[in-house]
Amino acid sequence: MKLSRRRALHLVASAALVHVVPRIGYAQGYPSRPVHLIVGFAAGNGPDIVARLTGEWLSQRLGQQIVVENRVGAASDLAVQAVVKAAPDGYTLLQITPANAINTDLGGGVNFIRDIAPVASVARGSFVVVVNPSFPAKTLSELIRYARANPDQVNLGSPGTGSAPYLSAMLFKMMTGIDMLQVPYRSTSHAITELLGGRVQLVFADMSAVEFIKAGKLLALAVTTAAPQDILPGVPTVQEFVPGYEASTWYGIGAPRNTPVEIIERINKEINAGLADPKAKARLATLGFTVDRGSPADFGKLIAEETEKWAKVTKFAGAQR
Repeated sequence: MKLSRRRALHLVASAALVHVVPRIGYAQGYPSRPVHLIVGFAAGNGPDIVARLTGEWLSQRLGQQIVVENRVGAASDLAVQAVVKAAPDGYTLLQITPANAINTDLGGGVNFIRDIAPVASVARGSFVVVVNPSFPAKTLSELIRYARANPDQVNLGSPGTGSAPYLSAMLFKMMTGIDMLQVPYRSTSHAITELLGGRVQLVFADMSAVEFIKAGKLLALAVTTAAPQDILPGVPTVQEFVPGYEASTWYGIGAPRNTPVEIIERINKEINAGLADPKAKARLATLGFTVDRGSPADFGKLIAEETEKWAKVTKFAGAQR
């Protein structure tokens, strides 16, 4: 049975406070073996890069190896289901992305908001609108004019219906009234490969595209955040052409519901300590991300807000799965 939206938002906002009954001393000795961090996207994509960086400093602080596992498919739903089925003992964690706030009901009795407890936010970043340099439009305003003059002639490469890059593009479509034809792939990196080959014309990519932009293999038209990105100097924001537009990507860590609160708090504490390290901040900055520290409740609030925002775009796009 699907949760009502009001009930779902209430659950995610309060999950960090009420999802467990504290067990005194439960976290003593945690962790005593490697911890698995499940990522719902392919290696080399933004979520994977941030997960591996998080794993590096978290393993140092916890004294155990963080094993990053890529469970690719269904816009991260397969990864969520793997974590939901895991023991709630802190040894299986989930890399949370906007895709999870978008796809709350996974079917089979699994619901992201109800079944995954927020642990800690990690980083925020932007998507970047990229085209092949051979594409006629060289600016975002030219893209809008071209799409209006050539309905359904712009093929949008995306990591699938319901993914955050796809819905960021649908928000753009909704606010500009242009037409785009989605061509879904297994990941953003696959979509970028097809863009490089000229088989699609447009991708809303994560910052893994920066190397291709700097090499001149892709042309960046705009970033999706409200503010410009230091990693892409001179690239305007979508908002400059489409007032009110804003879309960001964000990453954090979750755990199976009923994970002991002491373990949740321990992981949150160590992640926040790692993010306070200037080296971690600098490393994330080189990848186009800013650190995003906070409590489990803070992260739950972010998820609730994003769930509400993207539900409207999902409805517009008819992207329910």
